[in-house]
Amino acid sequence: MTEPTRSTPPFLQLRGIHKRFGGVRALSGVDLTIEAGKAYHLLGENGCGKSTVIKIMSGAHAPTEGSILLDGELVPKLSPMAALQAGIETVYQDLSLLPNLTVAENVALGEQLVAGHGRLLRLLDRTRVYATAAAALGKVGLDPVEALLNSVVGDLPLAIRQRVAIARAIAAEARLVIMDEPTTSLTRHEVETLIEVVNRLLDANVAVLFVTHKLEECYRIGGDAIVFRDGLSVAQGPIESFSRARLAELMTGREIEAVRFRTGAPQPEVLLTAKGLGYGQAFRDISFTLHRGEILGITGLSDSGRNELAMALAGHLSTDSGSLFLDGQPVRIGSPSEAIDHRIGYVPEDRLSEGLFIEKSIFENAVPLILGRIAGHLGLIDRRKGRDAARGIAAGMNLNTADIDLPVGALSGGNQQRVLIGRWLSIDPRLLILHGPTVGVDVGSKETIFRAIQEMAGRGIGLLIVSDDLPELLQNCDRILVMNSGRIIEDLRAIEVDEDRIYQSMLASQAELVE
Repeated sequence: MTEPTRSTPPFLQLRGIHKRFGGVRALSGVDLTIEAGKAYHLLGENGCGKSTVIKIMSGAHAPTEGSILLDGELVPKLSPMAALQAGIETVYQDLSLLPNLTVAENVALGEQLVAGHGRLLRLLDRTRVYATAAAALGKVGLDPVEALLNSVVGDLPLAIRQRVAIARAIAAEARLVIMDEPTTSLTRHEVETLIEVVNRLLDANVAVLFVTHKLEECYRIGGDAIVFRDGLSVAQGPIESFSRARLAELMTGREIEAVRFRTGAPQPEVLLTAKGLGYGQAFRDISFTLHRGEILGITGLSDSGRNELAMALAGHLSTDSGSLFLDGQPVRIGSPSEAIDHRIGYVPEDRLSEGLFIEKSIFENAVPLILGRIAGHLGLIDRRKGRDAARGIAAGMNLNTADIDLPVGALSGGNQQRVLIGRWLSIDPRLLILHGPTVGVDVGSKETIFRAIQEMAGRGIGLLIVSDDLPELLQNCDRILVMNSGRIIEDLRAIEVDEDRIYQSMLASQAELVE
């Protein structure tokens, strides 16, 4: 890794940055320095100012007060194009990809914009586009074959789209790559690939700023931790100088204990039985039982079939073999509406594009599943009943706002997830499938969601948590099913295993499975 000399000014400096949105102060005098070739980890609860500061660094927001310096020179105004031309690339949590364009076009877009000073040529240099995309995709561990280069981004799995977004930043020869929650949709194996990419960037004297909630990845990468709370930078220093407990305390202002949240036990009655379920090449011969009040984890690599199984149980995919029984009665779940009829709820992995009406209010997001219950005699919505129901959902999920007319898009990731889970609780579910329940959620909100999961189990709701966040599963589940190559290969008691034991099963080869 190349270290800057004393005579070399830092690549980027923020001095005394304040940012206000109307009467709301988002940042209060932030000082921050980014050196070339160094890794930084921006940590803090959702709503603490992290997103605001990266938007200022990338030119999306102008500071209300304060100064920005690039290579020691004062920048009067940093626009998004000026930031790109200076070598500042941002991979936002929503990826900001163009879903109707191909992978090659998305990856090469930044380079083409910079070359055209913010304008795209009427006719793109296709040869250059493919060469740029192929080189960048290889650096993030994707095989740049013609089929991938020509794939439409909107048709790809979320984990692949995540790496395409990172490849786009690499393609523009950035000097600073800002990654906002880059590993939320990546498996542990894919995270290892990303860390290799980060190390190559650092070796090439590129600075990397991670905005993340996953502390274990920060320790793996090394560099500096920058901790935000309430719009202020409250601590900065080498990541290894902070314990996990200390970082959690700095982020939240209170002590967070690393505990196993699961303390209850399942009820004796069997709620769900799966026998020999199959869906194409994704999974086959899936059999398991789930008791009332049981929390069952399902994990595996992204191609293990775990995601498709979750969608099939929720009616988003229709199985082609096997049987399902609810409370001992055979059921066929061929659509999401049939799942709802059986009181099966499903919280999807990507809450922004698959779960929430992001521009609508908390009220409008909370009540879609109970419109019949809050409608009057003429079929019109009784807004008083609806608002009362929405307030009840918000209170039940400990939502950190009393204003149910607030747009969901204005909430932190943790509060958005609580709205989505609360919506499904409105159908009085007997089975709730949680797909990545704390993806992109800060440490304080995780604790709230975990305690809500335990409370649901205590009421007799059966819960399936589909996740590759192994600490999440170990802290909350009674049992963990490990999927590999479309099959369940392990049924483990959570209290008896650790992360390494589960991960080895996830990575088992076909030969080992046959043995």
